[in-house]
Amino acid sequence: MLIDRAKIWVKAGDGGNGSASFRREKFVPRGGPDGGDGGRGGSVYLRAKPNLTSLLPFQFSTRFKAEPGGPGRSQQRHGKNGKNLYVDVPPGTVVWDDETGELLADLTQDQEETLIAKSGRGGLGNVHFKTSTRQAPRLAELGEPGEERSLRLELRMIADVGLVGLPNAGKSTLLAAASAARPKIADYPFTTLEPILGVVTVGGTDGQIFIMADIPGLISGAAQGVGLGLEFLRHVRRTRVLIHVLDASGGLEGRDPLADFFSVNAELQSYEEDLLAKPMLVALNKMDIPEALETLAMLESALQEKGYPTFPISAATGEGVPSLMQAVATTLREILEQEVEAEKPQDRRRYTLENVDERAWAAQQLADHRFVVTGVGVERFTRMTDFSRDESVDRFQRLLESSGISAELERLGAESGDVVHIAGHELIWGDQEDPEPVGARRRRKNPRSDTASDE
Repeated sequence: MLIDRAKIWVKAGDGGNGSASFRREKFVPRGGPDGGDGGRGGSVYLRAKPNLTSLLPFQFSTRFKAEPGGPGRSQQRHGKNGKNLYVDVPPGTVVWDDETGELLADLTQDQEETLIAKSGRGGLGNVHFKTSTRQAPRLAELGEPGEERSLRLELRMIADVGLVGLPNAGKSTLLAAASAARPKIADYPFTTLEPILGVVTVGGTDGQIFIMADIPGLISGAAQGVGLGLEFLRHVRRTRVLIHVLDASGGLEGRDPLADFFSVNAELQSYEEDLLAKPMLVALNKMDIPEALETLAMLESALQEKGYPTFPISAATGEGVPSLMQAVATTLREILEQEVEAEKPQDRRRYTLENVDERAWAAQQLADHRFVVTGVGVERFTRMTDFSRDESVDRFQRLLESSGISAELERLGAESGDVVHIAGHELIWGDQEDPEPVGARRRRKNPRSDTASDE
């Protein structure tokens, strides 16, 4: 069974904490700080692997966590870096952020990979904070938490040609006649319950090869979820050429083939307008039935007038199938030549923070006596600050003042005792004994933790 949708949770490794140790050796008094840095955590990457054809593994394993970085140690020893984690997915997988709906990646090439969750930095050891006026700093940074996110994966089959049409139009029979694929064939609707791929060779063993997909039958309302169409219309997006398989006989119900044709096309357009911009060849199927021969002239005239090339075939007997496949091969060659000439890069988006201004921040008032400060740099600094150490709190307050955050919060009306939210922390503005707003409350005056969530 084809599993083409899944949800997973990924988390990059946390950075290791920096060390606040001091050199202690015999005959070396006051050796000074020698705490090493914490190691960087491992990042999470998604990687396309050609041997995978389904998202079935993610029905059983849905949580992936990279290795954290090791803590720094004395004698300026650096913590161990965490290993990156590679999560393998089938080529053709589209990745979305399940919470925001943002498109993160579209992996179509073998071995293509993309960063999906960035690792946390290791905290600095106290050796970095030694100055001429601070000979024995007792502060070190915490490791930065690794990013975590919920992802929605969708597999869109990579095929050159897609077969579309109503149920029982003969798509599966045509795929079997043109390739070595053996799809289920029966005389009732929705025999095909999942897309099936077949490899077609035109011109002998050294000829042109392309992949053709049998897309489950579409019915009226498929784009709104009726029948099976909505489940598999996404696979049509990948194709370069469409073959519309039309039952020219009208079937046992005596339907109007021309109405069937425009009904299916309407569903394609309703799902995504660009689908009808793809080259479409019409296979007028079941020419081995007298009723189909009677409507052949009318159908060819009406469809060719609309610009659709038509090919009378009988998928059951193989009549006309080679000519149709030859026309498909020619169309594919023309499309590939146009793509090479245009040299347009594939439209893919990859998640990255490389272009984010880490110095930018914003402050706003949420409610009475509640404010929030956001920004990549200040949020990272907050997460890596050890509020259990007075020197770390002093350093954090200096950042608020030097960056202008304190002045902006004052302008917004922040007063002593108000709560300021930064990166999941609730910081008390000012001090009960000192009403001047100087940032986070000093721990030596009030040892109670003012943190909502220490990640």
